[in-house]
Amino acid sequence: MQMILGMGVGAMLIALFIWFLPIVLILRSDKTSGMEKLFWLLAVLFVSWFAWIFYALLAPLEKKAS
Repeated sequence: MQMILGMGVGAMLIALFIWFLPIVLILRSDKTSGMEKLFWLLAVLFVSWFAWIFYALLAPLEKKAS
């Protein structure tokens, strides 16, 4: 395998998969929708995995009217 910055291509693909995993999980989730889902996605992108942990524990932030 070709080495890129000291890591193999396989290791970089695994790291990329792990980095995108919370984004995919939020996109596929039915817990939130609309602007709240966008908020959580931006939080994951700009804050880190901690935002996904908060999403798993706290979402939805507002209860839907029934």
